[in-house]
Amino acid sequence: MKQVQTPLKTQLPSFSLILETENLANADLKGLSKSLETLANQDISPTCANEVLLIDSGDTPTHILEHLCEQYPWIKVHHTLLGTGYYKAKMLGAELVTGEIVVYFDSDCIYQPNWLRSILTAFTAGEDIQVVAGETMTLSKGAYGTAMALTYIFPQHSGDKTLTPTSQYFLNNVAFRREFLLSNPIPTDLPLYRGNCVIHARNLQDRGYTIWKQSQARATHAPPNGLSHFFWRFLLIGHDYYWQNRLLAKAGDETSDRNPMTSFKGKLEIFSDRVQKMWANNPRQFMYLPLAIPIVIAALALIFTGYFVTIVKPKLLLEVYNDILGD
Repeated sequence: MKQVQTPLKTQLPSFSLILETENLANADLKGLSKSLETLANQDISPTCANEVLLIDSGDTPTHILEHLCEQYPWIKVHHTLLGTGYYKAKMLGAELVTGEIVVYFDSDCIYQPNWLRSILTAFTAGEDIQVVAGETMTLSKGAYGTAMALTYIFPQHSGDKTLTPTSQYFLNNVAFRREFLLSNPIPTDLPLYRGNCVIHARNLQDRGYTIWKQSQARATHAPPNGLSHFFWRFLLIGHDYYWQNRLLAKAGDETSDRNPMTSFKGKLEIFSDRVQKMWANNPRQFMYLPLAIPIVIAALALIFTGYFVTIVKPKLLLEVYNDILGD
């Protein structure tokens, strides 16, 4: 088994990195180049990976892929069917790679230089550690960024220093032991746009597994890019919220109404927590609050609209959105 040599003489497990292009359907293509640049600048070189596998489902122009492969020759591209979804692409990657640890990476995130080392080192704490989640927060600049930091999916960085149990993970910043993931796969055929990770995390916990959080493995995620992306992304958060509640309830999860990822009460708690952490981490952000409040209200209105539309027509929003992408 390939081992990674580090200056600290710590034997890290072999690993593979996986990203996909489906996530670029609504993202800025420039973000992919910036994201890969942060991977190239990791203090553990991506050349140490068994593979850096990019699953291409036709969302990236051929000339851009060719340019990226010239710039970063350690990228290996696997072409798959047009329209392959985000989660199917991620799981396909896990089936194709050979590293002991599968590390997931997204094209619209920026990763700190010690991100890869931090997430891999966590696995050396014990063979029973099967899942390690990093921390992803929304990139917040100006009024729009402040609004997104308050309302978008990703919380503020916690500031924790130790490996701790957590109830969730995001697929843009998480690592699994490969054999464990293949035995406990992320569900791919759910009526969700995003949010399969919420169901998967709950399934793992119900089976008695612990998801560990390595708060030093940090990334920032781009906010929705443009008005159309903003509109649809927050509508679909409402759509996913409805379906997450329904799926958890169907699975017999009596605590689903108290799950901070799927309840209105929980979202208010998340909002309060974000305000407190933003104040602790960067109080100057609040100078933008007067301009951010209308954006926050618009985002929340779209979430509630998406939720209530989905109550009446459970599949409508996702079908319309997919039709728009198809056109």
